[in-house]
Amino acid sequence: MKTLILSGLTAVTILSGAAAANAQQTVIITKEQQPVIREYVVRQKTAPVAVVKDYDFAVGTVVPDVVEVHPLEVPEMTDKYEYVVTPSGQTVLVEPGTRRVVQVVD
Repeated sequence: MKTLILSGLTAVTILSGAAAANAQQTVIITKEQQPVIREYVVRQKTAPVAVVKDYDFAVGTVVPDVVEVHPLEVPEMTDKYEYVVTPSGQTVLVEPGTRRVVQVVD
């Protein structure tokens, strides 16, 4: 019985990890939307954020409170996101409310 329960817990843990990894790989914006977003960010003249010590703008991470995020107001997009421009010039899409990075646009 203990073996069966342990096996079931292991399977749930593995599936949960796979689901989380898959959620982080979800495409939020399409390749066709990327130029529209880039153009919007350029028009806004958003300055890159300063380097944040010990933080990497990676999908799934939470943007620190010291970093200012900006609303992404692109009419072509139905979902609402915020964004940050990294020191390297990448645009990072952020989920409003949670500040979780959902996609990095080159």
